[in-house]
Amino acid sequence: MQPYFYPYGGYYRLLAEADWFVIFDCVQFNRRGRVHRCEVHGPQGKPEWLTLPLAHQPRDVLIRNLAFAGPARAELDRRLRRHEWLTAGRGYAAEAVLDHLHQPLSGVVDFLEAGLRLVADLHTLPAKIVRSSSLAIDTSLRGQDRVIAIVQALNGSAHLASPGGRKLYSQAVFAEEGLSLDFLAPYHGPHVSVLHALHAGTNIS
Repeated sequence: MQPYFYPYGGYYRLLAEADWFVIFDCVQFNRRGRVHRCEVHGPQGKPEWLTLPLAHQPRDVLIRNLAFAGPARAELDRRLRRHEWLTAGRGYAAEAVLDHLHQPLSGVVDFLEAGLRLVADLHTLPAKIVRSSSLAIDTSLRGQDRVIAIVQALNGSAHLASPGGRKLYSQAVFAEEGLSLDFLAPYHGPHVSVLHALHAGTNIS
């Protein structure tokens, strides 16, 4: 799964149910996706995007090569101040998230992975986390062929995908490789971003 910035609660079911959670960072960055932004409640209570300040890069940039803009720390601080509820949370989880959001910024994927690991640790989610770019996958492989190669590189027997994967993956193709393919049910929970749950001290499910 691509590494999302504090995504909706259902995303973390992958970390709860899988043995390995693969950060899919060897693919093209989708500027309309959730890698660099999360949906939160704005000052007036309406949904809006909290977006990471990224450097301008080519349209075909891979997720692993994303970079922060030069003044990213100051700009992210300014964007965070817009959401006063972020500093109103109490307890270990809220303070840990604030520490992460205000840490020095270096690599984008490093920052995203740290956020995923933080939530996994706070909720004792068992999956081991690895980046796809560390697995020496054939760069010529595309789509589900690349996913199959990742599962095989980890000696896996099954791939668990988000509901959106039904449009991308074929159980018959996976079966030809001796692999099973399963999908999570659509998420209908209340948390458009796990940030709200963590700052309220509630469960992310």
